[in-house]
Amino acid sequence: MSNKAPDNNASISGIQEDRVSEMKELHKQYKHRARRLTAAVGTTQAAILLLFIALWETAGRQRWIDPLLFSYPSKLIKQLWSSMADGSIWPHIGMTVSETIIGFLLGTLVGTAIAALLWWFPFLSRVLDPYLVVLNSLPKVALGPLFIVSLGPGFTSIVAVTLSVTVIITTINIYNRFREIDAGYIKVVRLFGASRAQLFRLVILPASFPVIISALKVNVGLAWIGVIVGEFLVAKLGLGYLMIYGFQVFNFTLVLSTLIVIAVVATIMYQLVAILERKLTSGWRER
Repeated sequence: MSNKAPDNNASISGIQEDRVSEMKELHKQYKHRARRLTAAVGTTQAAILLLFIALWETAGRQRWIDPLLFSYPSKLIKQLWSSMADGSIWPHIGMTVSETIIGFLLGTLVGTAIAALLWWFPFLSRVLDPYLVVLNSLPKVALGPLFIVSLGPGFTSIVAVTLSVTVIITTINIYNRFREIDAGYIKVVRLFGASRAQLFRLVILPASFPVIISALKVNVGLAWIGVIVGEFLVAKLGLGYLMIYGFQVFNFTLVLSTLIVIAVVATIMYQLVAILERKLTSGWRER
């Protein structure tokens, strides 16, 4: 009997090693398939974009579409290159990006702070709930002239328009998440003697982290909408002003090239938020 035990242990160890090696091979195959899928998706996306550009260029040059209204890629590139070379576009980009970043950050921070305040004071949340619904349903563009008259035409009123677009939706989304935290979990934490501040810091806020990150992503787009609308109304500098100027002088190539700049810069901002999300998520999990 004493001779068989080592044989059984060796057999079990061999089976475990075989399973580990099998799992490693399966994981390797999965990663290979995932890389192939990612490459295929990227290739398809690039092909669709290049095909669209080629069709647009051909349609504009052959006058299948009105080149005055829709222009075509080579004219847009020429317009962008000219404005970048003479430096005329950089102040507009700088102004719009600074307004967007400030509106984006303030909208997220203020919205989260209001959501925390509503969670902390249930009576206040019940009082303000119908007002939040009404404010969320209002067309925010209609508030623009009020901000311009009260704050003056300029940077402050544009940021205020941006905040009107971002704050309410951020508050509602995050506060709803605060309220959806498992009540049983909250009761258990309270039974252990946690104060309201500890409950918020250790339970409510960590559980709402994915929604807060989602709010950041949403606010990137909303901040751009608020800034461009504000610049349409009042600005004398910025990408929104360039678009209005292009419409006024019937330079639709300028309008479309400005749209391309907005799309590129907004995409960069969104990707930066996505990178921040991955880093914060990994750091939170390590904690």
